[in-house]
Amino acid sequence: MTAPSHREAPAAGGLAALGADAQRARMSYGEGALVVCDQVVRIYSGEGIEVQALQGLDLLVDAGELVAIVGASGSGKSTLINILAGLDTPTAGRVRVAGQDLGALSAKERLVYRRRQVGFVWQQTSRNLLPYLSAKQNVVAPMWLAGSRRRLREQRATELLEVLGVAHCASRVPSRMSGGEQQRAAIATALANDPKVLLADEPTGELDSHTAQEVFTALQTANAELGVTVLVVTHDPAVSHQVRRTVAIRDGRTSSETLRHDAPDELGNTVRQAVEYAVLDRVGRVQLPREMTERHQMRNRVVLRSLDDHIGVWPDRGGEEERRGEEER
Repeated sequence: MTAPSHREAPAAGGLAALGADAQRARMSYGEGALVVCDQVVRIYSGEGIEVQALQGLDLLVDAGELVAIVGASGSGKSTLINILAGLDTPTAGRVRVAGQDLGALSAKERLVYRRRQVGFVWQQTSRNLLPYLSAKQNVVAPMWLAGSRRRLREQRATELLEVLGVAHCASRVPSRMSGGEQQRAAIATALANDPKVLLADEPTGELDSHTAQEVFTALQTANAELGVTVLVVTHDPAVSHQVRRTVAIRDGRTSSETLRHDAPDELGNTVRQAVEYAVLDRVGRVQLPREMTERHQMRNRVVLRSLDDHIGVWPDRGGEEERRGEEER
């Protein structure tokens, strides 16, 4: 047997060290964040067809945030919310919520996670509340299933209904409540076991604008007064424009983020300012906005040039961009 050469040992050691470094970097990604999505992939297969709903999505959400998630139909936003809710599982990648690796949970642990760590509100009001229970009984039910004491259940249910403005519906069944009242009672029910994260999938989608605002105000109250982190999927610009952070998903990846803050204008009045950022993911990918690529006729490939304080991007037009880049440098 030929003894291994001395040159091979460092190479093997180097590969092992690189692998260990990569593993440490991946495990430390999102350290301190409440919600961590690390290169999440979700593929659905059926009848010889594969659909990639998520294609390496990255997302970090800190405790206490209220984040709107937007995107066209089929972009993957509802798939993401279902995974975070423990209703679906990723095909690849890592999802961590409140320190729990969702991919490592057993079926029993996933049930406990759904009961205690996350609350969920659907778009369809009929899916959120049991039709034969009153609003208060609906709020009490999750706490009863979690084994909470009766006095605590009654007290918390009363408090939640009051905070969310539907105390007058405590003894009403859903059929005797308006759509907005039902959704606010649903939010109270989702918050019954004091979850870390509240997930809402188009909660205002079936409501008129006035009622939708009431429901969104309830979500803001849950965030500001009860301290729960809120992620809301929405098509409603009236909702997404009111949050400080809006995450856009396109083709299964986070494509852009809009951050909003209050600042004084030239007259000293406080105004809300918004800045939209393209998302640079962990492998260096950026999704250019479709309106920009179409305007500048960017197809198939582009020319990149590193300039003094920015990166220039030009469509491929047979060397014209190279000459322009040389001139700008």
